[in-house]
Amino acid sequence: MNIKVWIEAARLRTLPLSVSGIIVGSFAAYSQVENKFHFWCIFSLAILTTLCFQILSNFANDYGDGVKGTDNENRVGPQRAIQSGAITKNQMKRAIVITSIFSLIIAVLLIYVSFGKDNFLYSLLFFVLGVTSIIAAIKYTVGKSAYGYRGLGDVFVFIFFGLVSVIGSNFLYTMTFDYTTIFPAITIGLLSVGVLNLNNMRDIDNDVASGKNTIVVKMGSKNAKTYHILMIIMAFISLLIFCLLRGMLVYPTSIVYLLLFATHLKRVNDIQQPKAYDPELKIVAMGTFLLSLVTAIELFFTK
Repeated sequence: MNIKVWIEAARLRTLPLSVSGIIVGSFAAYSQVENKFHFWCIFSLAILTTLCFQILSNFANDYGDGVKGTDNENRVGPQRAIQSGAITKNQMKRAIVITSIFSLIIAVLLIYVSFGKDNFLYSLLFFVLGVTSIIAAIKYTVGKSAYGYRGLGDVFVFIFFGLVSVIGSNFLYTMTFDYTTIFPAITIGLLSVGVLNLNNMRDIDNDVASGKNTIVVKMGSKNAKTYHILMIIMAFISLLIFCLLRGMLVYPTSIVYLLLFATHLKRVNDIQQPKAYDPELKIVAMGTFLLSLVTAIELFFTK
């Protein structure tokens, strides 16, 4: 087995974005958790669970687009494993099954460490969320009813990368709903959708030819740019509201956000060739991760 090929198929560059919501949601609860060892146990398992879900999603995406022929010689982005022939369809299918099982095991362990034996309803709720996350990761591109081919990818990314990731991870520590976490959930969710939107703007021509009806395909590149700009602005406003509600220093997060995304929006607005979206995709993904770290540091020092 060629380990390098499987590492490439796991798409390591997508992993920092996937844990951004966990980082923010966790540190939003940090000051409320008395047992810090317990905090770090939950945090480690939550990060591991999310990484497993993301790798599963990447394997499934490679398989789904490979089987449907969407990943072909006309694709603008990086070549995929099945597309290149480095991994066969059957090998990828087995990898999806194995990763699904491993993801569920880690998720169950996270649930047990978080809720113990005395909170059955909470455990059941998060078990259902875990199973739903696995199904959502696979069904994005796999099967005849793949929601990524029907323009629903943005909705699912916002829900799972934003709302579930931030609010759900926060609940693991406190077992209460903190309304203030809605705002960073919106921020991380919108920025994550922004990454997907850039990906879809880059791939629009091939997606049209392959029958992949993303939001970008439906609205067109010009409207997709406006959509992208509005998401970045709304994410910024939502983050500011959270900072004010939690009594955090507004300036550090604001400056980091503006430095990361202001020039990005100008470049996106000026892009004419789809291939030029690829570096911007990386900037938003890593920028979101960096922003989550800065926010977590402020939360760590905010009582």
